[in-house]
Amino acid sequence: MLTEKDLKQLAAKGITAEKLEQQLEEFKTGFPFLKLEGPAAIGNGILAPTADEVKEYVKVWNDYKAEGRKIVKFVPASGAASRMFKDMFSFVDAEYDIPTTDFEKKYFDNIEKFAFYDALDALLKQQKGKGIKELIAEGDYKSVAKGMLDADGLNYGQLPKGMLLFHKYEAGARTPMEEHLVEGALYAVSAGEANVHFTVSLEHMGFFKQKVAEKVEGYEKKFGVKFDISFSEQKPSTDTVAANPDNTPFRNSDGSLLFRPGGHGALIENLNEISADVIFVKNIDNVVPDRLKPETVEWKQVIAGVLVSLQKKVFEYLELLDSGKYNHEQLVEIARFVKRELWD
Repeated sequence: MLTEKDLKQLAAKGITAEKLEQQLEEFKTGFPFLKLEGPAAIGNGILAPTADEVKEYVKVWNDYKAEGRKIVKFVPASGAASRMFKDMFSFVDAEYDIPTTDFEKKYFDNIEKFAFYDALDALLKQQKGKGIKELIAEGDYKSVAKGMLDADGLNYGQLPKGMLLFHKYEAGARTPMEEHLVEGALYAVSAGEANVHFTVSLEHMGFFKQKVAEKVEGYEKKFGVKFDISFSEQKPSTDTVAANPDNTPFRNSDGSLLFRPGGHGALIENLNEISADVIFVKNIDNVVPDRLKPETVEWKQVIAGVLVSLQKKVFEYLELLDSGKYNHEQLVEIARFVKRELWD
């Protein structure tokens, strides 16, 4: 039974009472499995270009960019990092003080390898007068873990994944947000401009914008490009209500309904609002360090080259059909193209 307070909460999110009931019913009945015709394989949905074809597709993409097209890198970045550290949250709350589980032991044995090590070490020295090595030597493992997780530390227990220090470099560690700026500069620049769009949760928007503003000028100078950075929020109307085992809505301690953000598919509305010729979509933490980027950049360009090659052919055929001046052989050619290139 929905209360007046519930209805106001739903209205604020743009969710109707009927939509809420539909969500609960779907939890109850489940979701049908997708019927698959078979595995994707070479010749069945998968292309395997030759070395010469790879070069040609890269050239096609570079020629396309040279025409002054608008290219956007769309990055879903609203995911929180809390799930990444669930084992460390458990350690902080555990009754024991020394790493006990295999995960805990591995974490502390390898802590110097993490990109955030130097930042955490400096913070602990400032707060406690002792660095990571000293605290571990004294058996104070929990201060190290809390320093990483807590709000008065690095706050990694609450930050979005895009704001964590992810990769180590001699010049300093980078966040995933920065790695996406680098990628944008390497394969998505047209007319000297790289457009990057981040979808960020409302609670992290201000901090995310601040960090981008701090970093963007340095990468513009490094790569000789101009970045146009934009942001949007995942729409509250795509949130999903949480449910109890008996399929009634789960409520917070204040009686309000608990909602969880929808998955990346919920960002289709944000994507639809982007005006561009080509949009690359890549999740915030799907990034690699510089030593692995050449392969990423090459295949991103190949994929884009395939796309614009097909687009050019489609437009040629559409113009032919619109003209009304075609013959039977040309119709057969078009049908064959649609079946082989767009359907199979």
